[in-house]
Amino acid sequence: MNSPIVTRRGAQQAKIQTRAMVKSKSTSSATAAAAAAAANAAAGPNANGSNGAGSCGPRKPSPALQEAKRRARNMLKSQNNGTAAQLEPVIDIFQNAVNAKSMHRGPTALIYDESMSEHCCLWDSTHQERPERFTRTLERCRELKLVERCLQLKSRLATKDEILKLHSMEHYERLEQTSGVHDEEAMEELSSHYDAIYIHPSTFKLSLLASGSTIELVEQLLLGKAQNGMAIIRPPGHHAMKAEFNGYCYFNNVALAAQHALESHQLQRILIIDYDVHHGQGTQRFFYNDSRVLYFSIHRYEHGSFWPNLQESDYHAIGAGSGTGYNFNVPLNAKGLGNGDYLAIFQQLLLPVAMEYQPELIIVSAGYDAALGCPEGEMEVTPACYPHLLNPLLHLANCRIAVVLEGGYCVESLSEGAALTLRALLGDPCPPLVEPLQVPSPVLREALLNCIYVHRPYWRCLQLQQTYSPGELQQISSTIPLHRVQRIWLGGTTPAPSPDQRYPTRGTSAQLSVDVVASNASRLRLLRAETQLSVPAVRVCYAYDAQMLQHFNLHDATHPEQPMRIRQIHQMHQDYQLLGRMQQLEARAATTDEVCLAHTRAHVNSVRRLLGRSVEELQQVGAGYNSVYLHPRTFECAILASGAVLQAVDSVLRGQSRSGICNVRPPGHHAEPDQPHGFCIFNNVAIAAQYAIREYGLERILIVDWDVHHGNGTQHIFESNPKVLYISVHRYEHGAFFPKGPAGNFDVVGKNAGRGFNVNIPWNKKGMGDLEYALAFQQLILPIAYEFSPQLVLVSAGFDAAIGDPLGGCKVTPEGYGLFTHWLSALAGGRIIVCLEGGYNVNSISYAMTMCTKTLLGDPVPTPQFGSTTAQRSPTVAFQSCLETLQMCVEQQRHHWKSLVFGCKLPQFVLGENNNEDFLAATMDQLSISNDDPLGAAGGDIDAQPDRGQDRPSGSKPKVKALEQQEMFAIYPLKSCPHLSLLRPEEVPKSIKTNGACGDCASTVENWLCLSCQSIGCGRYINEHMEQHCRRAKHPLVLSFSDLSVWCYECSAYIDHPLLYAYQNLAHLDKFQEAMAWTHGCMQRADGCYPIEAEHLDNDSDRNRSRDKDKDKDSGSSSMGSGYYIHLERNN
Repeated sequence: MNSPIVTRRGAQQAKIQTRAMVKSKSTSSATAAAAAAAANAAAGPNANGSNGAGSCGPRKPSPALQEAKRRARNMLKSQNNGTAAQLEPVIDIFQNAVNAKSMHRGPTALIYDESMSEHCCLWDSTHQERPERFTRTLERCRELKLVERCLQLKSRLATKDEILKLHSMEHYERLEQTSGVHDEEAMEELSSHYDAIYIHPSTFKLSLLASGSTIELVEQLLLGKAQNGMAIIRPPGHHAMKAEFNGYCYFNNVALAAQHALESHQLQRILIIDYDVHHGQGTQRFFYNDSRVLYFSIHRYEHGSFWPNLQESDYHAIGAGSGTGYNFNVPLNAKGLGNGDYLAIFQQLLLPVAMEYQPELIIVSAGYDAALGCPEGEMEVTPACYPHLLNPLLHLANCRIAVVLEGGYCVESLSEGAALTLRALLGDPCPPLVEPLQVPSPVLREALLNCIYVHRPYWRCLQLQQTYSPGELQQISSTIPLHRVQRIWLGGTTPAPSPDQRYPTRGTSAQLSVDVVASNASRLRLLRAETQLSVPAVRVCYAYDAQMLQHFNLHDATHPEQPMRIRQIHQMHQDYQLLGRMQQLEARAATTDEVCLAHTRAHVNSVRRLLGRSVEELQQVGAGYNSVYLHPRTFECAILASGAVLQAVDSVLRGQSRSGICNVRPPGHHAEPDQPHGFCIFNNVAIAAQYAIREYGLERILIVDWDVHHGNGTQHIFESNPKVLYISVHRYEHGAFFPKGPAGNFDVVGKNAGRGFNVNIPWNKKGMGDLEYALAFQQLILPIAYEFSPQLVLVSAGFDAAIGDPLGGCKVTPEGYGLFTHWLSALAGGRIIVCLEGGYNVNSISYAMTMCTKTLLGDPVPTPQFGSTTAQRSPTVAFQSCLETLQMCVEQQRHHWKSLVFGCKLPQFVLGENNNEDFLAATMDQLSISNDDPLGAAGGDIDAQPDRGQDRPSGSKPKVKALEQQEMFAIYPLKSCPHLSLLRPEEVPKSIKTNGACGDCASTVENWLCLSCQSIGCGRYINEHMEQHCRRAKHPLVLSFSDLSVWCYECSAYIDHPLLYAYQNLAHLDKFQEAMAWTHGCMQRADGCYPIEAEHLDNDSDRNRSRDKDKDKDSGSSSMGSGYYIHLERNN
């Protein structure tokens, strides 16, 4: 007898298909009858909705039959009108999963040429762009036996026509003329006309070879000859501009390859990711006005003081014309940033944008000068982190990803990072990160939020942060931090181009101290020794046993939790030829002791006693539980399901296989420690987690539960256990959705030692799909999981949130589940076990589990379609509700997970001609200050904008114009504060060291000075030690080492008062080696004594106002008084 579940799916699928057709009122009885008969035959004997032969009375027509009739009438009408060719195609909701059947892992291409080692600087043997960068990288790839696993492509020279697609004829011929020239003096003289360039007799040929090889790699990917690939080449290219050599680069390899893909293959969406530590200004300029290329650069910037010292490298440069919104710069304004910072950029910004953009090709400008040990970048990204950056992108763009070598000048970290990148392209698991992940730095948080702010008008995925109005700046005590957008330029004056300009050609390589070099080398050796690269040959083990089919409902054949669920999954794995590619596990029953790891013995015994009970007794016992049916074979099936999962745990943790798929039932995540619940008897995943802790000594296990129902049982079992992090994303409906009640809400975070190790992401609306689930992964699940650093990942894989499920009401596609599985597989060295929970449309769950399996086997899976077409529609109710849920979750969980530091409010963005300047203009309006000379539109002509380095002579009074140009920013401080009485001029210290470390944690980031006792502590975004000190010691006033502002904890406000000048001046002297300008309205006193009350200061100010007004009139400046507080970074 066929299952009514199939009938329900058939009717629902027919309805979906019908909505895609053009509706018509015309009918044709003959065609309709034929179509109805065919639909009825396909639906089976239960298609009429009858529950059996004993039903009486007229039968209600089957929904499938009704929909089939309507489809037939519409089709006939269309044919009669000759419009059939104009109809929208009928979309099968499982078509992508069907297409995946023929998708198998393709080869990874590798292209290089041994002659690229010839390029070197003849007159400076210490030059850092040296042949060892290339040769050592290839050596390391060979040591790891990666080269022999690749499809090796033959290198080739780029043609002149290919180069001229982007570069000028003069540019090409200038380099061509140097080919074979051995006049070292002439070549050095020519090189001196360009910034950071040397020219060798082989430079022209090798530059053509580098560009041609990059084009060839992209060509082979687009022809389908390889799945992904890497070009290990030199010289690099991303600084090369249309008519200028620059930064060791001659022809722009990546830009030329992208242009080739645009012209020769008519691609419309190419994503270029540039994580070289220097901004690839050449690539940016080529595509700044082109929406067909999204350029995303992560680079050290330091407010323009780091090379290439360009204002266009800041976050405000977002593209122009049709390319507006398609240029992303993430400027890093400090050195020393590491793994946590770069992972946050990918998770919070790059990955959401990439998914919405839906690229057809991804090209990575892979510079490794942000790697630990590189003297040029001075960053601390470890080599093993690069696979983690690449991994989430591998299933986008139909897996077409080309990685192209750019910079990197510490050969140890360069060679290791590049080799591990190639290893990731080959499908090997990401190695676990040896060092604990550091919290994203305040510098990174500021840069990332600035970037999100300027891009959120153009990208739906960047709407998570709430916004605030200019008036809310006064409400500093808001529970959600307010992010202030600012731009600072410290790059100095850019000289006008001159034909006589010369650049140094010798001794230009960055140098680190001997001690730093030795420390970095030791750290790199340790990282290399402890990074686990060996993996089992078997990719996936598979647990299934037909005996689990014996558990079924004796009283209701239509019950959704039925044997066909796992039988159909198993059959689809057979149809997709997956079973033969996995290690088949022999089933075993879990022992009583093993089950009792998560359940009481009384519960186990009560289930055991079901054997031999009558049907009536079983029904009576089952009625005593919530949504549970019982069968005489329930105990045997339940312990077999738990034992099958334990078999997978053994296989993975013993190193026999990398990952596991458990096709088991009955499900388990609702089962409580002392009773069955919600179709679940024993909690399979909970038992497995406890077993891994007991048998293998694991300390950190991650359970991700994406079943549409909250896993109440799993939560209760581990709510006090810090060794297990439980993350559940589920439909909640404010507690009205099963299992109902408050336990699944976002504010339930665990108990006692387990507090913070329970994360609930509750959906309060139905209809959540791939986009909403993907945002949950990017904003919460992945950041928390990486911070937790699990040793094993268990997935409670219920597929009742899948599209077409009769209970879930959500719209996650099978390929969406495949993508989420791929993201999780980057954790724990790839040790992940996917265990079936719920899901009651047998087609949905079969396709979904199959996509998860194909992902773990390394096969490509179609990318979910949550891109451009979705963004063009108005946000759905589900999407808006999703944002609300994620905001609440981030706010709740940020108290437990330091990686969640991006939940700040952003300024309201008024989309207009000057986009980023509009918010500042609104603030200026409140201050009654005219904005008479605004900047040009963000993303417009950079050269037309005034240089920030010329605006203010050192020590002069700040001008309103500087505010408009965002060299400074304005907030509203208090003019007075009662706590100023605690300060005594005679107790001002003789000096203040602004580089002092926190007295509690030794942090040197975002530190503050207590003005009462001169102790130093870190800010609230680090470890909150200064606030803790001030609350404890009742010292309310503190000075920021970052911007020299003064904050009062008691007043919850910034303070601007002459009494504070003595402290601020000492800090200014230490930081900038010059005295701070006096900007208060009153006269400066030698004794440092000033009235505390604001009105007394105002009276003193009035006596000097006429004199100041005359001085300001003469100097052309505006008197700004003390109505707001200026934060200023000094120009170099």
